[in-house]
Amino acid sequence: MSELDASAFEVARRGLLRISDERILAVVDELDLRAHTKVTAVIGVPLKRLQQSRDVAAFAVGAPSAAVRALLELVAGAGLERVVTQLGDAAESPSYDELSAALDALLAEGMSDDDVIGVLVTAISEGFPAAGHCRRLLAERDAWHLPTLPEREQSGPLTPKAPRLEVKEQRKARREAQKQRKKPNSPPRPVKVKKSAAQSAHAPERHVTQSPESPTLVERREYRFTPRELERFDAHHALAGTVVLVEVAFDAVDPEMPEVRTKQRPALVVAGSNEELLVRPIYSSPANTRVLFSPWRRLGLDHHSYLDDVRVVVKLDDVAAGPSLGTVSVEEWNDLF
Repeated sequence: MSELDASAFEVARRGLLRISDERILAVVDELDLRAHTKVTAVIGVPLKRLQQSRDVAAFAVGAPSAAVRALLELVAGAGLERVVTQLGDAAESPSYDELSAALDALLAEGMSDDDVIGVLVTAISEGFPAAGHCRRLLAERDAWHLPTLPEREQSGPLTPKAPRLEVKEQRKARREAQKQRKKPNSPPRPVKVKKSAAQSAHAPERHVTQSPESPTLVERREYRFTPRELERFDAHHALAGTVVLVEVAFDAVDPEMPEVRTKQRPALVVAGSNEELLVRPIYSSPANTRVLFSPWRRLGLDHHSYLDDVRVVVKLDDVAAGPSLGTVSVEEWNDLF
């Protein structure tokens, strides 16, 4: 699959394969990934393994997408700043010619192909306005072509794996043990004294009202963000957990309908800011980057739907003008993440 057709998720992984191992490992070796550092496990654990194994290819193919994107951000950081400075006023949304000329100028100043590829791939994976131009540059310039991903063995159909019976029993036992630990130690029961029939006949009847058990509160599981996403968005935004309709850009241009560049899709909001939302689009077909979106029927979707791993940034004003399909429950959120 060419750089024009591949998903942003795949381009990110292929980009790591294209950048030299020496460059990637030099960045990884500078990271402090000890237990006390504030790095989420989904990012920190794969990076720690990469520090030890030195196998960049295995990381690129098998690491979680959050870890792949975080590493790309680190590799491309300095190069991205240089490109933004070179573009000047056009940095927000450069044309193809402006971006191409800026990269050529930086290459003449000594910027490496690794730096350029890191910038282009990061722009695609993060959904920058110039992502389409970046795809075209990767496809057109031979020095920047991305290698294909090696095939991975599939363990079965692309359907969610149901937990085994013994795993369910273990979870149930753990929940019961936690409930018992939370209960206060009750005092010993008083010894009952038998009453005579005469005493029982005249004793007033007593009614004891039992207080209802308080329901167990379930907390919503924390979502795993990249460091840049945590700086840009609020995980506790008012719309987090809401399913909204957004315009999602196609990864490539359809030659039969080149004028159609986006499609309205439902999407789950995972974080937000005063101006933007970070969402994960919902599709009608499965893929290796998607999981079953279990509340699809309750939220009024017509068929089985699948939540994509790729995150998209949309304008808050565009979403606020449209309808909301509803909000996922805490249990549904925890099942998804």
